[in-house]
Amino acid sequence: MTRLGESVARATTLLSADLSSDATVQELLKETGARRYLDLTDLPAKEQAELIAARTVEVLPGVEKLAERIEERRAAGKGLHIKLGIDPTATDVHLGHAVPLIILSRFQRLGHDVTLIIGDFTAKIGDPSGRTAERPPLTDEDIAQNLATYREQVRPFFDFEKVSFRQNSEWLAPYTFPELLSLLAQVPASQLLQREDFRNRLAAGSGLTMTELLYPIAQGLDSVALECDVELGGSDQLLNLQMGRKLMELRGQRPQLVVTMPLIEGTDGTGAKMSKSKGNYVGLSAPADDVFGKIMSVPDRLMEPYLKAWTEWTDEEIALVLGRVADRSLHPMDLKKVLAGEVVAALYGMDAAMAARAGFVAQFSKKSFADVESLPSVDVAAHGAETVAAVLTTVLEFTPSASAARRLAKQNALRLVVEAEGEGKQQTVVLAEADAARPLGEVLAEKLADSAGVAYLKAGRKLGRLDGR
Repeated sequence: MTRLGESVARATTLLSADLSSDATVQELLKETGARRYLDLTDLPAKEQAELIAARTVEVLPGVEKLAERIEERRAAGKGLHIKLGIDPTATDVHLGHAVPLIILSRFQRLGHDVTLIIGDFTAKIGDPSGRTAERPPLTDEDIAQNLATYREQVRPFFDFEKVSFRQNSEWLAPYTFPELLSLLAQVPASQLLQREDFRNRLAAGSGLTMTELLYPIAQGLDSVALECDVELGGSDQLLNLQMGRKLMELRGQRPQLVVTMPLIEGTDGTGAKMSKSKGNYVGLSAPADDVFGKIMSVPDRLMEPYLKAWTEWTDEEIALVLGRVADRSLHPMDLKKVLAGEVVAALYGMDAAMAARAGFVAQFSKKSFADVESLPSVDVAAHGAETVAAVLTTVLEFTPSASAARRLAKQNALRLVVEAEGEGKQQTVVLAEADAARPLGEVLAEKLADSAGVAYLKAGRKLGRLDGR
């Protein structure tokens, strides 16, 4: 039996046990968390390819071709050469960004070599994938600042000491205009314009620059420069990745295999991709309690994709626990606590994970909000003239922006709660999206005019006390 097989056997016993038990969960997290460092080189080539493919959207030209190349490299005493390009376009990194790094970590532990391409040249163009408008170009200072934080934030999921770093300005900056013209003469314009996002923007009358059209060419030249076996990217990067295959063929190289990763849905359950702009993300630098609570707030249907994205569980293990939820031998909340513990343990360690679990249980098992310790509060006299959205954003810091606060209201997740003192009886008022844009004092006067007791503002699972109304 392989090392992974032995781990799965032990974890299966725990996954079949009482997952509401702290002791069971702690033992499970230790077992599955250890897999992030487990040597997987003993897996046969076919199992290696299947392990990677199980967490991808697509492997081109096929999973069997990936297995064949693994076997070929292994026979030569080498591993595959894997490439992932990173355009440092933001300083804040969230769990969605961690997904390809987790797969790259598996490639590392399977015995393969990884190169991270720092897109210092292409970041100045801006990847147009999935964009509805032109992305502003970045300066050298922007790139340096963004890159400085990226590595530290994703470190819990990936061993940066075992990778090669390259900057694509090494080969793109010296590229001459005659060389570019010669290359472009072999690439049909129709291939560049077939992208759905380009077509949509042109149909809407939006701008589309020549630099954006050339972005797939620039990314493809990264593959030519490194002659990689495999390139990873999000599913929205597929056309860029395929361009790499085409340019490698034009240069007489063996085309890379393409592995596309799923785009992770945000925590708000609206179907939108996880992003900071939508406020539906889990930041990798957020405190452990916030990470735990945010994951606990997601819809139950996101358990399967989140388990696949952020844990080292196998498909069989995930099917086991989802089957238990379906037959009601496992409560969805207990499974969600395990997932939240997995993520916090990866970011901050086992002690932090168990402390966050205990803190969540202590807070949300209370029958009265008055029993909850250390609640953030708002002085209504001081902030009553500010909008509800502003209070949530700048005072309580529950939401990253006013628009995120309005989205919570639109999802019926923004509420006023009044609790009768000493009785624990609660009255709840759901706030509409329009209420989020009104002054807090005005909303309280209208909604809670006839209600006596202590008032609270609830945004999703976050709770703040309203003092002096």
